[in-house]
Amino acid sequence: MMPDPRPGAAIVSLAQAAPRAGGARGPRRAAPDGDAPTLHVRCGSDIRDSLAMAGFQGDFLEVADPLIQGPVPATRSLDGYHDTRARFVSAAYGVPLAEARRRMAGEWAALLAADRYDRVVLWFEHDAYDQLILARVLDALHGRRGLEGRAALVLYDPARDGASVGVVRGLGELGPDALLRLWGQRRMVTRALTAQGVRVWDALRQPAPRALARMAAGLVPGLATMAPALRRWLQDLPWTTDGLALTERGLLRTLADEGGTASTGTLFRAYLTTDPQPTLGDAMMTHVVHGLCAGPEPAVIKDDPDAADRTATWTLTETGRRLLDGTADWAALGGLDRWMGGTHLVSPMPSWRWDPETAAPIATGMADRAGRGEAQP
Repeated sequence: MMPDPRPGAAIVSLAQAAPRAGGARGPRRAAPDGDAPTLHVRCGSDIRDSLAMAGFQGDFLEVADPLIQGPVPATRSLDGYHDTRARFVSAAYGVPLAEARRRMAGEWAALLAADRYDRVVLWFEHDAYDQLILARVLDALHGRRGLEGRAALVLYDPARDGASVGVVRGLGELGPDALLRLWGQRRMVTRALTAQGVRVWDALRQPAPRALARMAAGLVPGLATMAPALRRWLQDLPWTTDGLALTERGLLRTLADEGGTASTGTLFRAYLTTDPQPTLGDAMMTHVVHGLCAGPEPAVIKDDPDAADRTATWTLTETGRRLLDGTADWAALGGLDRWMGGTHLVSPMPSWRWDPETAAPIATGMADRAGRGEAQP
């Protein structure tokens, strides 16, 4: 999905949301989930109103920690995890720290209490944003005997579901009738399936992306969309060719195609048409653009430093043009300092890069230290 990672409500009653969403469509019919108290879990609010319009009456829980960006610590302390992630969300998206912390803790507490429902349904799609959150949710459900036989998964796969509901970027583009068809295709969440979530979640938080790369190169049993999503996400490692992530290069190229200057909205809409698997919302895209504004030789500048990000305009610099020409390396220029899961990528020699020739991550000389477990924030 293309989410907004800023805080919102945790659990919402779909029955109460229906009037606000315009009520159920068509003739009155029994609620699809009316046979059992149901919790619908989604990594954003994009389908909440459509579910209400389709007649669903259960509760809706948004679990929306944007794991595709920022550090994802391997700490066993849930408080420590939320502290790290809340600091990132606050700094990256302009959310007050206390608010980000409260939302994360509230969402997760609600998920951990899900066994009070007779049925829990996970609604996810194929992109990396959804798939990484799905891995964490499945990890949380693993071994929960109270949920055995009661949890189900609706997983939109365009290769499989495109013919029946349409090929879309995300579930939020589907109407109530299409969501009802996907509801009819939900499948049981088994212990074998949650075990795959455990594998991905453990691999994501490691200092080296080796295990993730192995999964990306093959299949993740029961989760047909996981390996392609991991392959796309790993391409946001700095490339051996220019030190740019696939997303960063795409944004620079889009800026160039727009004449060198574009507003946030124009840049976002134009970029979405170029990404092979778009997964960023506008706030997350803006965070990437801010990264390109960093370092001693920025690739992009914000025309008015005091302008709000959503109304700002951005201009490609000469450095940005050199990067697109292949005559400069972003990491070597000193602009790189970001996290992907448990991997910290820092100029001038990031520990890992993406090699387009082998279509896989490769370790640099700094990877030995990272492999021994660099401390996470």
